[in-house]
Amino acid sequence: MLKQRKSSPRLRNFDYSGPYAYFVTCSTYQKRPYFKDKAVIDTVLPLLKRLGTQNSFTIYAYCFMPDHLHLLLLGGDKSSLRTFMKTFKQETSFKFRRTCGSPLWHRSYYDHVLRKEEALEEAALYILNNPVRTGLVDDHRSYAFSGSFVFDTKEPSRQT
Repeated sequence: MLKQRKSSPRLRNFDYSGPYAYFVTCSTYQKRPYFKDKAVIDTVLPLLKRLGTQNSFTIYAYCFMPDHLHLLLLGGDKSSLRTFMKTFKQETSFKFRRTCGSPLWHRSYYDHVLRKEEALEEAALYILNNPVRTGLVDDHRSYAFSGSFVFDTKEPSRQT
């Protein structure tokens, strides 16, 4: 029996390059709760920041949930989401596998290209409030594993 090939989660006829905003979700391998461990996040977060800068992306918001990572990325003129995600997942997986002996990431990732009418701040608040919606915390400002490299996520004005 032939296995049916899964369809790609990427948009057809869109090259994922240039100044676009993306909401990205990456799941951990077999949905394992690797991001409950602060040491894992402390390894991944500096790579996220460095690779974002190297690939002309602004990391507008991030949230490490126990078994997945949400990102809100704003691309520059020379950015490529595919290149950034490939490099980010490769480098973080390499470091993780070396210390933990297991894969870090699920094979692919999900993305949503934000339209102009979709506000970055609204998408950022959605990401930052994920721990509240899942019952991990009562206020997103008290969740230690989320943030932004653009604005202070702990400001009272960032509440919903």
